[in-house]
Amino acid sequence: MGTVVDDAASVEFHAFFERHYAELSRLAHLLTGEADAADDLAADALLALWHRWDRVRAADHPVAYARGVVANLARTRIRSAVRERRRIALFWPHREEKTENPDVAGVVDVQSALRRLPFRKRACVVLRHAFDLSEKDTALALGISVGTVKSQTSKGMAELQKLLGAQGVPQKVHAAVAARGGESGGRNR
Repeated sequence: MGTVVDDAASVEFHAFFERHYAELSRLAHLLTGEADAADDLAADALLALWHRWDRVRAADHPVAYARGVVANLARTRIRSAVRERRRIALFWPHREEKTENPDVAGVVDVQSALRRLPFRKRACVVLRHAFDLSEKDTALALGISVGTVKSQTSKGMAELQKLLGAQGVPQKVHAAVAARGGESGGRNR
Protein backbone atom coordinates (compact mmCIF):
# COMPACT_ATOMS: atom_id res chain seq x y z
CA MET A 1 0.00 0.00 0.00
CA GLY A 2 1.44 3.35 -1.09
CA THR A 3 1.95 6.29 1.18
CA VAL A 4 0.57 9.77 0.61
CA VAL A 5 4.03 10.89 -0.54
CA ASP A 6 4.28 7.98 -2.99
CA ASP A 7 0.81 8.74 -4.37
CA ALA A 8 1.63 12.44 -4.73
CA ALA A 9 4.90 11.63 -6.52
CA SER A 10 3.08 9.22 -8.81
CA VAL A 11 0.46 11.81 -9.74
CA GLU A 12 3.14 14.44 -10.30
CA PHE A 13 5.20 12.10 -12.48
CA HIS A 14 2.14 11.09 -14.50
CA ALA A 15 1.41 14.77 -15.21
CA PHE A 16 5.06 15.30 -16.22
CA PHE A 17 4.85 12.25 -18.50
CA GLU A 18 1.65 13.46 -20.19
CA ARG A 19 3.06 16.96 -20.68
CA HIS A 20 6.49 16.02 -22.08
CA TYR A 21 6.40 12.54 -23.64
CA ALA A 22 5.58 13.71 -27.19
CA GLU A 23 8.27 16.40 -27.08
CA LEU A 24 10.90 13.95 -25.83
CA SER A 25 9.92 11.49 -28.56
CA ARG A 26 10.29 14.17 -31.26
CA LEU A 27 13.68 15.10 -29.84
CA ALA A 28 14.80 11.45 -29.96
CA HIS A 29 13.56 11.14 -33.54
CA LEU A 30 15.48 14.18 -34.71
CA LEU A 31 18.65 13.16 -32.89
CA THR A 32 18.68 9.56 -34.12
CA GLY A 33 16.78 9.84 -37.39
CA GLU A 34 14.86 6.70 -36.42
CA ALA A 35 11.11 7.23 -36.08
CA ASP A 36 10.46 3.75 -34.72
CA ALA A 37 13.13 4.09 -32.03
CA ALA A 38 12.05 7.55 -30.88
CA ASP A 39 9.15 6.36 -28.74
CA ASP A 40 11.32 3.68 -27.16
CA LEU A 41 14.05 6.19 -26.29
CA ALA A 42 11.51 8.61 -24.81
CA ALA A 43 9.97 5.80 -22.76
CA ASP A 44 13.40 4.64 -21.58
CA ALA A 45 14.27 8.20 -20.57
CA LEU A 46 11.04 8.60 -18.64
CA LEU A 47 11.57 5.27 -16.91
CA ALA A 48 15.03 6.46 -15.83
CA LEU A 49 13.47 9.70 -14.60
CA TRP A 50 10.85 7.78 -12.60
CA HIS A 51 13.60 5.82 -10.82
CA ARG A 52 15.18 9.14 -9.81
CA TRP A 53 11.96 11.11 -9.50
CA ASP A 54 12.74 12.53 -6.05
CA ARG A 55 15.93 14.11 -7.42
CA VAL A 56 14.37 15.13 -10.74
CA ARG A 57 11.36 16.87 -9.22
CA ALA A 58 13.67 18.80 -6.89
CA ALA A 59 15.84 19.98 -9.80
CA ASP A 60 15.66 23.57 -11.02
CA HIS A 61 14.88 22.42 -14.59
CA PRO A 62 13.34 18.93 -14.70
CA VAL A 63 12.51 19.22 -18.41
CA ALA A 64 16.11 20.15 -19.23
CA TYR A 65 17.22 17.13 -17.22
CA ALA A 66 14.79 14.95 -19.21
CA ARG A 67 16.09 16.32 -22.52
CA GLY A 68 19.62 15.56 -21.39
CA VAL A 69 18.66 11.96 -20.60
CA VAL A 70 17.11 11.61 -24.09
CA ALA A 71 20.22 13.12 -25.68
CA ASN A 72 22.48 10.72 -23.79
CA LEU A 73 20.34 7.71 -24.72
CA ALA A 74 20.30 8.84 -28.36
CA ARG A 75 24.09 9.26 -28.34
CA THR A 76 24.47 5.75 -26.91
CA ARG A 77 22.13 4.33 -29.56
CA ILE A 78 24.03 6.05 -32.37
CA ARG A 79 27.38 4.86 -31.08
CA SER A 80 26.05 1.33 -30.78
CA ALA A 81 24.70 1.43 -34.33
CA VAL A 82 28.03 2.71 -35.66
CA ARG A 83 29.92 -0.09 -33.87
CA GLU A 84 27.48 -2.64 -35.27
CA ARG A 85 27.88 -1.29 -38.82
CA ARG A 86 31.65 -1.47 -38.48
CA ARG A 87 31.42 -5.10 -37.34
CA ILE A 88 29.15 -5.98 -40.24
CA ALA A 89 31.42 -4.18 -42.70
CA LEU A 90 34.35 -6.35 -41.59
CA PHE A 91 32.53 -9.53 -42.58
CA TRP A 92 30.27 -8.45 -45.43
CA PRO A 93 31.63 -8.06 -48.96
CA HIS A 94 31.70 -4.49 -50.20
CA ARG A 95 29.76 -3.70 -53.36
CA GLU A 96 29.91 -0.28 -54.83
CA GLU A 97 26.57 0.89 -56.04
CA LYS A 98 26.67 3.85 -58.36
CA THR A 99 23.62 5.61 -59.61
CA GLU A 100 23.56 7.48 -62.87
CA ASN A 101 22.07 10.94 -62.53
CA PRO A 102 20.89 10.67 -58.92
CA ASP A 103 17.85 12.65 -57.83
CA VAL A 104 19.71 14.97 -55.47
CA ALA A 105 16.58 16.86 -54.44
CA GLY A 106 14.95 13.57 -53.40
CA VAL A 107 18.02 12.37 -51.51
CA VAL A 108 19.02 15.50 -49.61
CA ASP A 109 16.33 16.46 -47.12
CA VAL A 110 16.53 17.99 -43.70
CA GLN A 111 16.55 14.75 -41.73
CA SER A 112 19.28 13.13 -43.80
CA ALA A 113 21.29 16.35 -43.61
CA LEU A 114 20.85 16.39 -39.82
CA ARG A 115 22.10 12.80 -39.61
CA ARG A 116 25.30 13.88 -41.35
CA LEU A 117 26.13 16.35 -38.59
CA PRO A 118 28.21 15.21 -35.63
CA PHE A 119 26.02 14.49 -32.62
CA ARG A 120 26.75 17.63 -30.57
CA LYS A 121 26.15 19.96 -33.51
CA ARG A 122 22.96 18.08 -34.40
CA ALA A 123 21.71 18.24 -30.82
CA CYS A 124 22.40 21.98 -30.58
CA VAL A 125 20.70 22.73 -33.91
CA VAL A 126 17.67 20.58 -33.11
CA LEU A 127 17.18 21.98 -29.61
CA ARG A 128 17.76 25.60 -30.66
CA HIS A 129 15.85 25.70 -33.95
CA ALA A 130 13.37 22.81 -33.89
CA PHE A 131 12.46 23.08 -30.22
CA ASP A 132 13.01 26.85 -29.92
CA LEU A 133 15.08 26.48 -26.76
CA SER A 134 17.25 29.31 -25.55
CA GLU A 135 21.01 28.89 -25.53
CA LYS A 136 20.86 28.52 -21.75
CA ASP A 137 18.16 25.81 -21.88
CA THR A 138 20.07 23.95 -24.59
CA ALA A 139 23.24 24.11 -22.50
CA LEU A 140 21.32 22.75 -19.49
CA ALA A 141 19.85 19.89 -21.51
CA LEU A 142 23.19 18.84 -22.99
CA GLY A 143 25.38 19.55 -19.97
CA ILE A 144 27.64 21.93 -21.89
CA SER A 145 28.44 25.65 -21.67
CA VAL A 146 26.41 28.38 -23.37
CA GLY A 147 29.50 29.28 -25.42
CA THR A 148 29.73 25.72 -26.70
CA VAL A 149 26.04 25.84 -27.64
CA LYS A 150 26.64 29.05 -29.59
CA SER A 151 29.63 27.74 -31.50
CA GLN A 152 28.19 24.27 -32.18
CA THR A 153 24.87 25.73 -33.34
CA SER A 154 26.60 28.21 -35.63
CA LYS A 155 28.87 25.55 -37.13
CA GLY A 156 26.00 23.09 -37.47
CA MET A 157 23.81 25.63 -39.26
CA ALA A 158 26.65 26.48 -41.63
CA GLU A 159 27.09 22.79 -42.44
CA LEU A 160 23.35 22.35 -42.97
CA GLN A 161 23.29 25.35 -45.26
CA LYS A 162 26.07 23.76 -47.33
CA LEU A 163 24.30 20.39 -47.38
CA LEU A 164 20.89 21.82 -48.24
CA GLY A 165 22.19 24.62 -50.44
CA ALA A 166 19.46 27.02 -49.41
CA GLN A 167 18.55 29.88 -47.15
CA GLY A 168 15.93 29.44 -44.47
CA VAL A 169 17.51 26.37 -42.85
CA PRO A 170 16.09 27.16 -39.36
CA GLN A 171 12.57 27.18 -40.83
CA LYS A 172 13.23 23.84 -42.56
CA VAL A 173 14.48 22.29 -39.32
CA HIS A 174 11.41 23.62 -37.52
CA ALA A 175 9.15 22.29 -40.31
CA ALA A 176 10.76 18.85 -39.98
CA VAL A 177 9.61 18.75 -36.36
CA ALA A 178 6.13 19.96 -37.22
CA ALA A 179 5.82 17.22 -39.83
CA ARG A 180 6.79 14.66 -37.17
CA GLY A 181 3.91 15.50 -34.89
CA GLY A 182 2.72 18.98 -34.19
CA GLU A 183 4.23 21.88 -32.41
CA SER A 184 7.89 21.90 -31.53
CA GLY A 185 7.48 21.60 -27.80
CA GLY A 186 9.56 24.72 -27.27
CA ARG A 187 9.85 26.60 -24.04
CA ASN A 188 7.30 26.13 -21.33
CA ARG A 189 5.36 29.35 -21.35
